[in-house]
Amino acid sequence: MGPQFLFATGIENSNPTIQNGRHRVDELEKCNHYQLWQKDFDLVDEMGIKFLRYGPPIHTTFLGPGKYDWSFADVTFQDLLRRNIAPIVDLCHFGVPDWIGNFQNPDFPVLFAQYAKAFAQRFPWVQLYTPVNEMYICAVFSARYGWWNEQLSDDRSFVNALKYIVKANVLAMAAILEVRPDAIFIQSESSEYFHAENPAAIGPAETMNSERFLSLDLNYGRRVNSSMYEFLMDNGMTREEYHFFLSTKMKRHCIMGNDYYYTNEHRVRADGSTSASGEVFGYHVITTQYHDRYRLPVMHTETNIWQGPNGDEAVNWLWKEWANVLRVRNDGVPMVGFTWYSLTDQVDWDSALRENNGRMNPVGLYDLDRNIRPVGQAYKQLIADWSQVLPAQSVCLQVPIVMPRESNEAWAKEQKADVKAASADTSTAQANSSTVDAA
Repeated sequence: MGPQFLFATGIENSNPTIQNGRHRVDELEKCNHYQLWQKDFDLVDEMGIKFLRYGPPIHTTFLGPGKYDWSFADVTFQDLLRRNIAPIVDLCHFGVPDWIGNFQNPDFPVLFAQYAKAFAQRFPWVQLYTPVNEMYICAVFSARYGWWNEQLSDDRSFVNALKYIVKANVLAMAAILEVRPDAIFIQSESSEYFHAENPAAIGPAETMNSERFLSLDLNYGRRVNSSMYEFLMDNGMTREEYHFFLSTKMKRHCIMGNDYYYTNEHRVRADGSTSASGEVFGYHVITTQYHDRYRLPVMHTETNIWQGPNGDEAVNWLWKEWANVLRVRNDGVPMVGFTWYSLTDQVDWDSALRENNGRMNPVGLYDLDRNIRPVGQAYKQLIADWSQVLPAQSVCLQVPIVMPRESNEAWAKEQKADVKAASADTSTAQANSSTVDAA
């Protein structure tokens, strides 16, 4: 099949714990997806979308080492296969099962890799994965801001969470590749920028602008700069742990997915405190920074904004984000996809899921009654207008995607065999895995 541009949406499946672990925030439940999943998939079809960020709820699926309850995943993923919607499978979205505890648990990476492999074995037709969603944000909110899960707020806890989260992602990618050699991993990572408010704030802002890259630096086996190396070593990462990440050779299986919201840019004060700056640079400038660092194909994996009193706020944001995507693409960055997140409105994200208020957030393509919003109409039209134009004129690399119904076709099996053989070829292994080490 020819190259496709990945127009996507997602079904919000965050599930962190709050209140010192006493309460789990399950967005699938809050948004009524457990009852309305068939209707939700109908809406994906109605939009003309063939790629869906989606995953089973880890806290009710992963019951213990080697123990899984696939009942909900079986019915939902079978229906996606029937509809030929390709899921970008999100296996860990801000939470872990109660029995694992939280992201301070050093056993989490190996356990999660076992879960990822078990999923891949059960659903061998799935090719696209985001093993751990927004690794940097997950570590910051859980172990630096003290908002979720372990609810800690110190540098050592942050480094602990970060190294276990990224190691879990790396081990999961390796485990999935054992089952599906042509798997493609689309990192969904928050793209951030920190603006110094005055000259005295330049130092703290520079530190934060280095920290924002830590999750992807470790994930892609890229050497961190000297100040970040000291920071990691001073806060509990060992040389052996650091060298584990340097030995990671997964880049050629990856697409750098990045998320951009109005809240992703920050003003930094001299004391290191921050506040939201709103959109200053925008998606184009910040994505170019990330692409210059990692040199990977890029997918815009999340954005949204509230539909406000005028009814056109989200429509205007969609247009602005899409204009930025086209600008990045026209500058020569291989853009492979775009996502409005999520399919439906969300609940309690106005407090970053810290409070269980049941407050609806009007950010979806559809409201929680499953009625289309103006941004849904606009996105549906955008997809119809651009889906035939982009593949023919795209500067993006051809992404060798196998749609669900094609997974048993002869050419698809041949592709898997070719990728497996190439991965085993020791004469090309070093070239295939080489990374840019310059800081």
